[in-house]
Amino acid sequence: MTLLAQNVINVTDTAFLGRVGEVELGASAIGGVFFIAIFMVCFGFSMGSQILIGRRNGEKNYLEIGKIFNNGILFSFLLAVIIFIFSQSLISPILGAIVKSENIYTASVEYLSWRSFGFFFLFANVMFRALFVGITQTKVLSVSALITAVVNIFFDYVLIFGKFGLPAMGIKGAAIASVIAEGATTIYLILYTLNKVNRQKYGLFSFRKIDFEIIKKTLDISVYIMFQYFISVSTWFLFFIFIERTGERPLAVSNIVRSLYAILIIPASALGTTTSTMISNLIGEDRSAEVLRFLKKVITINAVISIPFVLFTLAFPELCINIYTTDVDLIAATVPVVRVVSFSILVFGTGLLLFNSVSATGNTRIAFIFELVVLFFYILYTYLTTIILNSPIEIVWIAEYVYWGLIAAVSFVYLKYGNWRKIKI
Repeated sequence: MTLLAQNVINVTDTAFLGRVGEVELGASAIGGVFFIAIFMVCFGFSMGSQILIGRRNGEKNYLEIGKIFNNGILFSFLLAVIIFIFSQSLISPILGAIVKSENIYTASVEYLSWRSFGFFFLFANVMFRALFVGITQTKVLSVSALITAVVNIFFDYVLIFGKFGLPAMGIKGAAIASVIAEGATTIYLILYTLNKVNRQKYGLFSFRKIDFEIIKKTLDISVYIMFQYFISVSTWFLFFIFIERTGERPLAVSNIVRSLYAILIIPASALGTTTSTMISNLIGEDRSAEVLRFLKKVITINAVISIPFVLFTLAFPELCINIYTTDVDLIAATVPVVRVVSFSILVFGTGLLLFNSVSATGNTRIAFIFELVVLFFYILYTYLTTIILNSPIEIVWIAEYVYWGLIAAVSFVYLKYGNWRKIKI
């Protein structure tokens, strides 16, 4: 439910901008993935915090959870300040050097110059997410995501199209709406934690001084996840840059597919987050022998849930695409890509669950190495199909099978034969 509500933002932005123009639709793909790539630095840190919180929760060492969370919030804020300054200073020259279309470049810079204000709220939100997922109290996240979605939809409509006497801002309006929605979510999470959570039990907001030892321990776990996520999404950004060089239409098609793909993988993504926490808790309870059996069950559950999504998308691709655009030519160009991507969600789910399990064992270094090796083949395939062979866009998107298939393979081998049971964190 949390991921579904969060993806309403992605769908709404793409659907509204698809009715503004193909340039705005394409630019939101470039700007959106660039933003996510930078945001993943802090998200990786929060995942490391989540693994530690899950482990301490399994050990019933509850006061240590508050120390991890309190220092994580402070570290995340300092990281947000640094990244915000970096973004405001370097967005224009970086995009100017790699984006071919002047129209796409201008719109992307306009989007990111406003969107980067959201770092301050998002970085806090992911630390709250790490806390509540780590202690297995996730209902609050559904409510917070619903708040994000509702606020974003309202302000998207008002600011993009210019309602209630406000000027039509287009892509800039989409960025501002997202920032407002994330700010509203931060306020809700703070108020909920203050009023509904046993702060004495977990030692939340009991902060006297910076505990560098805890920050170091969290970074020991999360630093490889931070690099891993950043490099992974940066490579996805490169994927869209390669597509942008083939034309504005393929980029617009790819942004529609990106948004639809994000919806299709919601079950697998939710199970991936849950699996990571459950495995961390199992290991903390000294039940490592149950991990592989648990993982097999979750992979089966994911397949059962995902197959109806695959069949529906294959049967009614035009209906799905109509959410984003009514342009007949754009719909026709998107249908083949949607059909290719539909099957990939099964491979995605298996790969994600296995890969998240590798990180949950605490060996984030090996997960980072796996990511680097697989991304090499992913980039190579994308470069060959776009720049060298100039292949149809549906052939380019087969890269999803390359990436997640390889991730699944190397993760399975490690979980089956690796020495992860001996790792202490």
